[in-house]
Amino acid sequence: MKVVITEKPSVARDIAKVLKITDKKNGYIEGRGCAITWAFGHLVTLQEPGEYDPALQRWSLDTLPFVPDEFRLKLISNRGVDEQFGVIKRLCEEAEEIVCATDAGREGELIFRYILALSNCEEKPIRRLWLNSLTPDAIEEAFKNLKDGHEYDALYAAARCRSESDWIVGLNATRYHTVRHGRIGGGDDRVLWSVGRVQTPVLAMIVQRDDEIDQFRAKPFWELTTQYRDVTFKYTGDRFQTLENAQPLLEKITGQPFEITGVGGKKKTEQPPQLFDLTTLQREVNKAHGLSAADTLAATQTLYESKLVTYPRTDSRYLNKDMQPRIPKIFQGLEKIRGEQIAHLNLADLPFTKRIIDDKKVTDHHAIIPTGILPGNLGGNEQIVYSAVVTQFIAAFYPECVKNITTVDGVSAEVEFQAKGTQIIEPGWTALFPKKKKKDDDQELPDFQKGEAGPHEPDLREGKTKPPQAFSENSLLGAMEAAGKWVDDDSLREALKERGIGTPATRAAIIETLLRRNYIRREKKQIRATDMGRCLIALIQDPLLKSPEMTGEWEEKLKQIERSELNDADFMGGISDYIRGVIETGRTGQLDLNRVGACPRCGKEVIKGKTAYGCSGWKEGCKFVLNPVYKNLTLTANQVQVMLQMRVLPYPVHIGDETRLLILSTQGDLMDLRLPSADRQKSEKKKARPAKG
Repeated sequence: MKVVITEKPSVARDIAKVLKITDKKNGYIEGRGCAITWAFGHLVTLQEPGEYDPALQRWSLDTLPFVPDEFRLKLISNRGVDEQFGVIKRLCEEAEEIVCATDAGREGELIFRYILALSNCEEKPIRRLWLNSLTPDAIEEAFKNLKDGHEYDALYAAARCRSESDWIVGLNATRYHTVRHGRIGGGDDRVLWSVGRVQTPVLAMIVQRDDEIDQFRAKPFWELTTQYRDVTFKYTGDRFQTLENAQPLLEKITGQPFEITGVGGKKKTEQPPQLFDLTTLQREVNKAHGLSAADTLAATQTLYESKLVTYPRTDSRYLNKDMQPRIPKIFQGLEKIRGEQIAHLNLADLPFTKRIIDDKKVTDHHAIIPTGILPGNLGGNEQIVYSAVVTQFIAAFYPECVKNITTVDGVSAEVEFQAKGTQIIEPGWTALFPKKKKKDDDQELPDFQKGEAGPHEPDLREGKTKPPQAFSENSLLGAMEAAGKWVDDDSLREALKERGIGTPATRAAIIETLLRRNYIRREKKQIRATDMGRCLIALIQDPLLKSPEMTGEWEEKLKQIERSELNDADFMGGISDYIRGVIETGRTGQLDLNRVGACPRCGKEVIKGKTAYGCSGWKEGCKFVLNPVYKNLTLTANQVQVMLQMRVLPYPVHIGDETRLLILSTQGDLMDLRLPSADRQKSEKKKARPAKG
């Protein structure tokens, strides 16, 4: 008998329908020498420390770090899991061959292999069903091309390393910081400080961005402009920092004629957008409609299971060469709902450029595209996502957008000005998208002639420098994809994908985990750190534990394991050595009484001055200064030392009428925070688990 294991009951039903297997049993569908059964996502997980040794149920620094010599598995404790696993185990024991039909990716492989391991059926022959969509044609073709399951051993090795490394870092770091700092707010109850291999660097990015915003001080500036023939011309020099410096130029040109000295133009083409991967889809939908990354993923998964779009958890924006013949048929299927847009395409001669077809840039799955099957009634989120996927798919095959960029130079009393305007010659793909709000450089220009002159209206515009923008889910996903770097350019993001934080499949869950644990909060479209989140980042002494770059390097190594370019044992050995170093350094770490501390901005030594503490690198331009007087509190020399070496006073202080926690921000300024509440976390500590990442 052949046994097929899927990730969800709905997928099992889809496969059974295609294979014409109809005999429904308790927990599986049987027929034609085949049994199709299902998991409920993850059925099997890693055991807890107390299951290795009852003494480890107690949280203590003396038992850390704990790294099992060999990880053990157990069933997750959810309703119905025991019964369904019993069905799967019995079928696997009876099977002559087992087919893995879980989601075709890292986590799907882990679900299947963990089930095999706990069933003691790892020696059975296994095959792999690799699906890019759940349409009947795709299922039928995939069954004709079943792969040897062991061709995916490297994928399983990477999945297992992800699971075990998250367990090692998350469990040990969470226990260490909870035991060491859990009573920071006073009282008998401990606060659970949840730390993770991926979630903590993401939190650190948000805290740092918020610190940059909170400590930003707007500076005024003045721009010299003039109006000539209803067009705004800007002074070609730098903007002015003071009104006194700007006023003489304004007076110089007031009442003087304005002359056009040159008119130039050049054509600019904008390439059509590339197809969606999951992260880009999440970002675009968040920007346009405000949907969270988690809601977008859930909607795309529903569309996938409804056979309307291809596999969602992909990091590729390209299609395989063998997809090329299928594309015209997909367009034909969409003509009933997008006929007017598709009519502009020649389906017999579509432009299959390297921006669309590139086998080298398709890993596990190709880009997210529609299947051509038309939807029925969709929910609100599903309709938004489906419309975005279809529009992007059509736009990728549309012509370039051609613009004419006109530059007009002018002068008044030897003071030079310039105006720019944009004229759309061929809208191309941009016709499919809403028109963007016009910028100053997009103004419509009349037909200027070189040498013409006339009166003008000069003016000084006053403005203020703006702080960095708070993270939205759109920009946070982009920073996670590029390992913390602020990157908007498509090609640069593509180059940094190998070193992103998390994977397209897990980034939404990481954000939701931080929200659930009250380390971040949503403020309309913004994502900001809470006081608890700030406090946790201040408490974590090891810089690598909150480093996006380090986490990006780990993720890159997991991808190397997937490609059999790195030994999984070497990776896990490095993770184990790392967490041992974190615990040992934390256990033995004491204040260095011979130094004040390191500058939080540049890392150089801090020295004591007459009234304050400053960075020894001031000659190189570092402006860090720490005034020991904060509100009504005067810090002692020892407290300053603690702040600079630990970034936090590990006990509450009285500021005004309140008991607060004092920390040193990532930008080097003192901040006081509300004390975290332990009561709210009692139930969470009882069921504490190291999170994915």
